Amino acid sequence: MLRKRLVMIMSLIVMIFVGPALASASTYTVQKGDTFYSIGQKFGVSMTSLKQANHRTSDMLYAGETITIPQSTITQEEKELLASLVHAEAKGEPYAGKVAVATVVLNRVDHRDFPNTIRDVIFEVAGGAYAFTPVQNGTIYGGYTEEDMRAVNEAIAFRGQGNGSLYFYNPKTSTSQWIFSREVVTTIGNHRFAK
Repeated sequence: MLRKRLVMIMSLIVMIFVGPALASASTYTVQKGDTFYSIGQKFGVSMTSLKQANHRTSDMLYAGETITIPQSTITQEEKELLASLVHAEAKGEPYAGKVAVATVVLNRVDHRDFPNTIRDVIFEVAGGAYAFTPVQNGTIYGGYTEEDMRAVNEAIAFRGQGNGSLYFYNPKTSTSQWIFSREVVTTIGNHRFAK
């Protein structure tokens, strides 16, 4: 009787803790030419989380193998909001600049000095003003293009792999002296990206 209860309790524990993890993950059969990066883009998850879910430290994948795709921690609503910000901030900029704008938001989400959700980062008020001009002037509500969403998915796939930019600005239009004091890590199009 004691053994039967112990088995039931252990089964219940497994269902409570392991069940949700299994239910939230799916699988994918690797195709020739696939990389963790391309798979991450396809499913909207980071390369890091793909590697962790599959207990990998290298980039090696084999065509035909089945890997686990973890559930994205970013909702479709958050992706759409981020794509709208990318559209408003980087319209007319090169594609790499759009990816970099999305990356700045994701870096802020992951950084201890900023809010920990995409929505809260985008709508953050600092020093009495919104952190992003398109929120202040309403252009964030102008929609997004397929390219903007592709840039968001690329930024998500690349999450945690970049140079850690937390800010971006156009030196021709910026009026903040503080932003010019930040270490610039790259320039893409009209934007400088900084730490």
